[in-house]
Amino acid sequence: MPDNIFESTHPLVRHKLTKLRNKTTKPKKFRELIREISILLAYETTRDLALEPTQVETPMGSTTGALLQEQIGLIPILRAGLGMVEGVWEMMPSSEVWHIGLFRDERTLEPVEYYNKLPVSPTVQLCIVLDPMLATGGSAVATIDILKRWGAKRIKFMGIIAAPEGVQALHQAHPDVDIHVAVIDEKLNDIGYIVPGLGDAGDRQFGTA
Repeated sequence: MPDNIFESTHPLVRHKLTKLRNKTTKPKKFRELIREISILLAYETTRDLALEPTQVETPMGSTTGALLQEQIGLIPILRAGLGMVEGVWEMMPSSEVWHIGLFRDERTLEPVEYYNKLPVSPTVQLCIVLDPMLATGGSAVATIDILKRWGAKRIKFMGIIAAPEGVQALHQAHPDVDIHVAVIDEKLNDIGYIVPGLGDAGDRQFGTA
């Protein structure tokens, strides 16, 4: 596996992922688990962020600390990616959040763009694309295509469950983009869903199944 594809081995991620997969998990709990897993994955995804040293006064004296040097943009792919924003935002409250809307044509399985709210030019040094499911990889590839045309220089993808086919497609199209997921599952089925997966992440979050 390429060295910029990361599958989490954290026990808390595996524990919460098991609950997330369970078909009896209700939408409210499902959303909570998406948020909690996103917090844990954000810790792993941002481990190489640049820092700048700074002096800080504690009640007991002065010491050298560190502050983030890079401004971060979060790009949830609508609508399922929305559930991941809150958790990551808790970790990095100064992040900017932009939305890109794509839906998958159920006949061709290709992504179709219907919403794009990016500013005129990039205002951040790192873009993190958020989508719970990396299935065919089409939506992730299309979103990163949009970000690169816009001028983004450094991009990462953060998801929860991936299919090998989606990982391969994304890495082949954008080998410079780090991929961080909770788990890489077995395969895609013949209608483009991840197996064993968890079903439709958007429907399960918003109770529209």
